[in-house]
Amino acid sequence: MSDKNADTAGNDYEASLAESNREQARFDEPAASPIDRLRNILHGNPTLVPIIVLLASVIAFGFVAGGRFFSPFNLTLIMQQVSIIGMLAAAQSLVIITAGIDLSVAAIMVLISVIMGNLAVYLGVPAPLAIIIGFAGGASAGALNGFLITKIKLPPFITTLGTWNVYYALDLWLSGAQSIRSQDIDAEAPLLKFFGEAVQIGSARLTYGSILMVVTFAALWFLLNKTAWGRHVYATGDDKEAAELAGIRTDRTLVSVYMLAGLVCALAAWSSIGRVGSISPQAFYEGNLQSITAVVIGGISLFGGRGSVLGALFGALIVGVFQSGLRLAGVDVLWQVFAIGWLIIIAVAIDQWIRKAAA
Repeated sequence: MSDKNADTAGNDYEASLAESNREQARFDEPAASPIDRLRNILHGNPTLVPIIVLLASVIAFGFVAGGRFFSPFNLTLIMQQVSIIGMLAAAQSLVIITAGIDLSVAAIMVLISVIMGNLAVYLGVPAPLAIIIGFAGGASAGALNGFLITKIKLPPFITTLGTWNVYYALDLWLSGAQSIRSQDIDAEAPLLKFFGEAVQIGSARLTYGSILMVVTFAALWFLLNKTAWGRHVYATGDDKEAAELAGIRTDRTLVSVYMLAGLVCALAAWSSIGRVGSISPQAFYEGNLQSITAVVIGGISLFGGRGSVLGALFGALIVGVFQSGLRLAGVDVLWQVFAIGWLIIIAVAIDQWIRKAAA
């Protein structure tokens, strides 16, 4: 046999042996259990869990509370009730996807509503200009958070806890701890209450604020899933060091995320004026925690890099469904809070379990 034929035979033998080893390895691997397959499915589709929980909750409370729960009036009322927290959850979800957290979202929202109200009602600034100034203020407040986190290298939790106090103090100072009455807004700047107006369809009443919430989530979903900026956001949240090695300017990405979150808070501020009808410097005091609740229940990982912004919308709706269903069933408010607390714990436990699929 020639050397050439011997080499060819040797190569064929090595290839056959390698294929045999691969087949043996596949044979030795244990078959994935149904639980493992379910976890892998949920890992690849993080929004699936809140969708299932939302549907199950609607069906369950439909039986418990009777036909009143499924009335068009009640279903659209749930949309109205979660519209502001939903907007804050949209801003919060942007930050949490980057493995951060923003404890100042509600304070930014209330501060901007006070700025808009003071400018338009007391200082005679045209309402459209007051709203634009409010948007600029919201983006600036978010940019300050981003600057402190990226340039001063402060932890997001401590940074936004500090700016929450700063923005809340400014809010009380600018307002003099006094509310702006509904009739004053109607007389001087009715445009500020635009998102409180509604479209009446039979017994259903769908406010423009509810529509704004859905449109906001749709726009953020597009930005996060269909643009290069969105891929950079997820990469930064998943592994900041690896993202930098891949050429992503992570600090710039983080600042843009906090700015956009601040802008969404400003939009929520305008919507909140229409929802409440007046401007109170002490409104939505628990909005920060409620927004985090919606995000966590919505399946967005607190560790960053995983989850869909739409999950926060479903999370807000789940909370609204629970509160409405338990109220119609005659359950005390105390136990409503109790149930929401367990929802948070279960949602975090599920997130931890799903994350093991990537290990």
